[in-house]
Amino acid sequence: MNAARNYRKSRKRLLQVLLVVFFALNVLSYAGAYALTHYNPPGQWGLGRPRPTSSKLPLDVGLEFVKQRISINPTEWLETWFIPAQGSMSRGTVLLFPGNGGSKAKQLLAPAEVFHELGYDALLVDFRGVGSSSGNTTTIGVREAKDVALTLSYAQRSNFKRPFVLYGVSMGSAAILRAVAREQVNPDAVILELPFARLLDAVRSRLRAVRLPTFPIAEMLVFWGSIQHRFNGFTHDPVTYATQVKCPAVLLHGKLDKWTTLEEVDQIFQNLNGSKQLVIFPNTGHTLLVTVDKQLWKQGVDQLLTEVQGRF
Repeated sequence: MNAARNYRKSRKRLLQVLLVVFFALNVLSYAGAYALTHYNPPGQWGLGRPRPTSSKLPLDVGLEFVKQRISINPTEWLETWFIPAQGSMSRGTVLLFPGNGGSKAKQLLAPAEVFHELGYDALLVDFRGVGSSSGNTTTIGVREAKDVALTLSYAQRSNFKRPFVLYGVSMGSAAILRAVAREQVNPDAVILELPFARLLDAVRSRLRAVRLPTFPIAEMLVFWGSIQHRFNGFTHDPVTYATQVKCPAVLLHGKLDKWTTLEEVDQIFQNLNGSKQLVIFPNTGHTLLVTVDKQLWKQGVDQLLTEVQGRF
């Protein structure tokens, strides 16, 4: 009798411990997902990251620009910088989108300088939640795909010069791929820099980088992020989105990128269904590639743009 009673007590304690651990993991995962997808206004503290701002202007690098807003609805907007092409004639328009935690000033000015040199107008975009756009959240490329679609529609309505080329960094690339697959945008070409393959894999790689177990933490972070922002993060899959890309594309990636493996990048590349080019930067990782090897970056991009020009 005593042995049976002790066994029941031990089993009850174990169940209680497991329930406490399960509850604690969910609370921490909910808070972690919130912190990773919310931004705090400058100078304010809270459960979130500092809001990316635009502390640098195109004038600081010698580029004239016009600040514009794309209205989403009465309370939401995207702020953009329009930088006209060098010289009197534009060869087309490049729409530029930043990565997670980036802004048009932080990540898009350097590539915009090259597009300017190549004779293209550039429209630099702050996604919702960053820079001077409305909001304070990110959805790691899900809602941002709608921002890509809105921006391309705006460029078309404004009679900007074709061809329309979409350029994205990291999350910006994922947003472009999702916009093509889910929002039915139809650009003339895409430039994909440092894309991630799947949201769940991207979360796992970041956990490994800080030496945390990936299971079940990655799954719980994606689950609670999905609940908070009302999307299914488990199906956020740029590898699959890439199958819908039929326009010319160039994929730029750093060989030493610890967030996305070469195998994952090759999966995206193989799924692209138009003419395509893969450019690997051998001595760098997940960083803005134009600042590492401008000549190699410009060569890959210019080859794509030359091909596209032949169609107009």
